[in-house]
Amino acid sequence: MPEALAPPSPGALRACMSRFATGVTVVSYSTDSGPRGATMNSFTSVSAEPPLVLVSVARRARCHDQLTDGPFCVNILGAEQEQLARLFAGAQSTAEPRWAEGARVPRLADPLAWVECEPWRTYDGGDHTLVLGRVTDLGHRDGDALTYAWSRFASTTESTDGIEHLF
Repeated sequence: MPEALAPPSPGALRACMSRFATGVTVVSYSTDSGPRGATMNSFTSVSAEPPLVLVSVARRARCHDQLTDGPFCVNILGAEQEQLARLFAGAQSTAEPRWAEGARVPRLADPLAWVECEPWRTYDGGDHTLVLGRVTDLGHRDGDALTYAWSRFASTTESTDGIEHLF
């Protein structure tokens, strides 16, 4: 019988996965004290029928219980929204979030796209919970996407706006 391999360290796994380019989202939700959000890049579409998406949320995150128990909105950020990503990640930022008026679930005023969800199923994902959200509403606008890889923000297009471009 082959010897079991030791699992990689959390740091080694994070370093490896940082090479995987992703889009950047702010997942927003309601609290008793108003709208809140968290920057997340562990997001993907899952199914068209029924319409499902998945977010992976750390069990220790302040937003964990809100995302597993109530509606949430995945705001897909545009290339010009790096400061919003930093703000909702708890980093230094110059952003002032603006919220869309009349939205059933708090969402940012001008994301590149947004996907409003109700929690559908949750699964144990180790130190994270995998939340499948059933899509209840969505929208999008034209623009370039904000991306993240190698611990840096980038864009899907070339421009002279100071963002480092990967593509």
